[in-house]
Amino acid sequence: MTNLSDSTVAEERDSAAGERTNDLTIHVATVNGSGSQSSNNVLMRAIFQMGIPVSGKNLFPSNIAGLPTWFTIRASSEGWTGRRRNVDVLVCMNPATGADDVKALNPGAICIFDDALGLEGSRDDVTFYPIPFSKIAGEVTSDSRLRKLIANMVYVGVVAWMIGIDREELVSAVERQFSGKAKAVELNVEAIDKGIAYAADNLEPQVAHRLQRMDKTRGQILIDGNSAAALGAMFGGVTVATWYPITPSSSLCEALIEYLKAYRLADDGKATFAVVQAEDEISAIGMVIGAAWAGARSMTATSGPGISLMTEFAGLGYFAEIPAVVWDIQRIGPSTGLPTRTSQGDLLQVAHLSHGDTEHIVLFPGSVAECFEFAMKALDFAELFQTPVFVLSDLDLGMNSWMSEPFEYPTEPINRGKVLTAEKLKELGGKWGRYLDVDGDGIPWRTLPGTDHPDAAYFTRGSGHNEEARYTEKPEDYVNLMERLRKKFETARGHVPRPVIEREEGARVGLIAFGSSDVAVQEARHVLRRDHDLATSYLRLRALPFTKDLEAFVADHDRIYVIEQNRDGQLRSLIRLELKGDPDLRSILHFDGLPLYARFVVESVVAMEGEKRNG
Repeated sequence: MTNLSDSTVAEERDSAAGERTNDLTIHVATVNGSGSQSSNNVLMRAIFQMGIPVSGKNLFPSNIAGLPTWFTIRASSEGWTGRRRNVDVLVCMNPATGADDVKALNPGAICIFDDALGLEGSRDDVTFYPIPFSKIAGEVTSDSRLRKLIANMVYVGVVAWMIGIDREELVSAVERQFSGKAKAVELNVEAIDKGIAYAADNLEPQVAHRLQRMDKTRGQILIDGNSAAALGAMFGGVTVATWYPITPSSSLCEALIEYLKAYRLADDGKATFAVVQAEDEISAIGMVIGAAWAGARSMTATSGPGISLMTEFAGLGYFAEIPAVVWDIQRIGPSTGLPTRTSQGDLLQVAHLSHGDTEHIVLFPGSVAECFEFAMKALDFAELFQTPVFVLSDLDLGMNSWMSEPFEYPTEPINRGKVLTAEKLKELGGKWGRYLDVDGDGIPWRTLPGTDHPDAAYFTRGSGHNEEARYTEKPEDYVNLMERLRKKFETARGHVPRPVIEREEGARVGLIAFGSSDVAVQEARHVLRRDHDLATSYLRLRALPFTKDLEAFVADHDRIYVIEQNRDGQLRSLIRLELKGDPDLRSILHFDGLPLYARFVVESVVAMEGEKRNG
């Protein structure tokens, strides 16, 4: 049976002891399919509305129902939003994991549990609060099926009373969660009130773990990365989206469908877009390539197993130079493996996806804001460079809720790249080559189907074509094609998002990471400076191809730690391929399927720095 408890909380017990205000982790242990998600969202949003920085992570199994699931809410007055293994408040509703969940608690933690589990007394350094959840829920509804759901909202009330979450914020969060469903709002608020009343009448108040109002979330939003990406794609002018459902990418296209329905219908009610659920990932990418060739701004979303199936079409898009955007929401694979665990294990696969020599433009969003921004950029880059563009997100970033400043409304026009119109073709006298590099940047001009000029048409095929798009198998034509594609890739270096670099004075140690690792690395740098007097600089990569910033950053530091969420150091391998010489690159690899956390980075860096001193 899956057991996250030991691995998530056991190693940080000492650091969590003592009183805490606005710095705690709530761990809710339930059963998948029990309907606890709404309750956990209400808890998280209520804390957010109190002005306290917060994040939530759903650690769930891959089955539909029945296996253990955990939801972790972190409140941090300092604004840290990465996963934290310490657990201060445990809500235990699952008899299958109760004993192990309690074993993993920090000394001084509190455990609120269904009284039927009989956990009290199992530890003498934890305060236990048995609650008759079923009995209380029965006071709200006599419907046995509904009573199980209501019990979840009862624990919201108990937790709120225990740690100081304002009732008015809970009510507001419930109204948002069940918007437009007055009866559901009434029922759930009643359940919360029952929980609060029971706690007030029967429990001893505790002061070790408390929340109080702050003003650090004003103007911010809570959103998951997949929704942010969908919103960005809509703003980026996507007109065709094709997909095949696969966790954890499905919610991206599902969100996109809702946004398009809300904002992209014509005055007559007809859709100005096409969203197609294909029969598999091969068809999905094939439709994207076909639609893009016809002039649509098109995209798909998938995960690692889907990327595998898309390999051949990705190669066709690369060699035939057809725009396409592919979102890869990474997870552990293969398809029947651990699809609900996060990973950064698709990097090498995507960077060179296809047969033979291929190099793809890949974007690495590190926040929900960048999911929004890069969704637009990807559509532009795909058309600007006439090539498939991949965006590597992951389950942690894509499916969990993150705080963010409101997204910036785009001010730049959509960039469709080099497209020849009928008028331009007349100026050229019809003399043009579809794959001819007339500008010296490796990017040819293209026409779109329907261009009203007799010379607009050309023959599209894979690698066997010359500059005029005519069939050829001449060695010199293939070499010419490959050299121009390389030139185009080099041109892309000057356009892709540059890395974010943060330098600390006197730092001889550099950290390199990408994607969702950012929040943990940022916190780790703070701890390294505070607890170990170790200054670090940090470079967060945001795209392939790498820019010159990478080489300069590596050269400026004595030791570089490359932090990534896979087993084989895939990012470090790409950096080694890129840089000349033999730079001192050390891997910090986290690959257990759960999100990276700061303490892991700190302990890894400290251990390796110690090895250096001892050596």
